[in-house]
Amino acid sequence: MDENAIRQWLIDCFGPIQGEMAWNQLSNMPEAVRDQLMSQDPSTLPKPEEVKSMMQAFTAGGLNTMGDMQQAVEQGPINIKLAKSLALQQANGAGSDSSVNAETGEIARRAISEANLWLDTACEFNPAQGETQLLTRAGWVEDTIDAWAQFASPVAESMNDALASILSQRFGDGEIQTEISGVFAGPIEIPIPDEMKNPAKLMRFVGNTSFAMQLGRAAGDLSHEVRGSFDQGIALLKNPAGGLIVQNVTEYAKSLDIDVNEVMGYLALQELAHARLFASVPWLMPRFEALLGKYARGITIDMDAMEEQIREAESIDPDSMASAVNITKVAFPDTPEQKQAMKALENLLALVEGWVDAVVWRAGMAHIPHIEQLREMLRRERAIGGPAERTFESLMGMQLRPKRMREAAALWESIGAQEGPEARDAKWSHPDLLPQLPDEQSEDSSNEENGAASATTGTEQTTAQQDIPDSIDWDAELSKLLDEEEHKGDDADGTNDADGTDDAGDTNASGDPQSPEEA
Repeated sequence: MDENAIRQWLIDCFGPIQGEMAWNQLSNMPEAVRDQLMSQDPSTLPKPEEVKSMMQAFTAGGLNTMGDMQQAVEQGPINIKLAKSLALQQANGAGSDSSVNAETGEIARRAISEANLWLDTACEFNPAQGETQLLTRAGWVEDTIDAWAQFASPVAESMNDALASILSQRFGDGEIQTEISGVFAGPIEIPIPDEMKNPAKLMRFVGNTSFAMQLGRAAGDLSHEVRGSFDQGIALLKNPAGGLIVQNVTEYAKSLDIDVNEVMGYLALQELAHARLFASVPWLMPRFEALLGKYARGITIDMDAMEEQIREAESIDPDSMASAVNITKVAFPDTPEQKQAMKALENLLALVEGWVDAVVWRAGMAHIPHIEQLREMLRRERAIGGPAERTFESLMGMQLRPKRMREAAALWESIGAQEGPEARDAKWSHPDLLPQLPDEQSEDSSNEENGAASATTGTEQTTAQQDIPDSIDWDAELSKLLDEEEHKGDDADGTNDADGTDDAGDTNASGDPQSPEEA
């Protein structure tokens, strides 16, 4: 690359005045960096609009000076302010409501009031303290981003350590003795603080920022799809009474062509049942946090894979930078300890979702005409992995799904029918009292033997297993089928599934969602 090309590129990125300033500062950059830059093909440089996008993201995240960068690294492995800024940009994008309008707000408040009355007859847990919130997409981001950052912090710490190690290997343990032009802070002469002259520390900032971009983009996407604060199966809001994202609920009702009052009522039941459970079982959320932490701390980064991802990053815009540190691309396979934590997480999540499913059906069956269709749609979303599951996978490298939700729902329904709601809900008083799902290995063996009954432990398990036809895990089978059809669809340029139906929207002749047996 000749000098005129790099000079023009800087002017295109920063404008004529600041571009010239940046060009004059090139001589102060480390010789190795300057030589590498000058030896590049001009076509490999990021496009000027990508540089501007990066600058806007940093400015929104409060990264205007090198001191801001240093402070961001000291505050933790993720720049939460930057992540929130990016997420809010997406949440407030075109088509998003800035407030809850009076009409839909009244529908939501009525649904919440009725849901609490109906749940009083279906479970023993009292309502959670406080008032269930009516949230906008931006409000959901504001109130949940800290919780997402807390779950992702152990992974981000591992990623930052790996990035720092890679840069140290490249540049050694020396210091960067220069004043930089400001791909990060703008083309202004800003001395690098002593604490940031170590290449490893500077790379920690890159990791801190890149992971924040990944979290911000994920949360921003999620804000358009979640309908309640417990859609992830865990408590994310500080408000124990939870909240409904009203705009997303109304859009969901339109997509299903079901009256919004019904859909709002059903989702309010889901939200408030979760809220009652988590508020009444003090050990539940700490247990989830401990298992998530155990899994995250066990992640080991493949240094070669990470270095390759960094080399192959096509640009420095937020999306490309976030992709370069995507945990699903650079982590080694799960360790036995991680697999154990994952199994415990999935079983606990299945028991939570199964209990909610059973209680909601019992509470709403006399009030919501389309409850069976809504119940089946929600089960399928859980089975195939919705936006929340995708977020856990991109941030933590884990496919967290309640794979055995149907079995768990049947188990709780059986216990409730035999022992009553009081005895059923009393099993949440201690982790050791929870009913256990049938052993997966025994279930696999029974399936190989033409659906013979799987080996279980305890009266509740045996009874519940008898209620499940052929011991088939319909959710797992559906997920596997959809994965296969997705690959076929990619090869066929987006054609329908082999059976001529859409993935998660299979319907019968009347337009209602089919059960797995019908599908």
